[in-house]
Amino acid sequence: MAKVQSFGDKSKGKKKDPYTSVKVIKSVKTEKGSFKFNEKFVKLDDMSKVTDIK
Repeated sequence: MAKVQSFGDKSKGKKKDPYTSVKVIKSVKTEKGSFKFNEKFVKLDDMSKVTDIK
């Protein structure tokens, strides 16, 4: 069978997310003196709030 749906048709159906996903990497010093990195994704509505992430 022929392909019915094109790439343009697929992209029309998706909704635009009003938030921007940002990957936050936080370093934590362990008791032994080495560093451990914790990472998580955070959704922000405005990029100017990047400095306010804890």
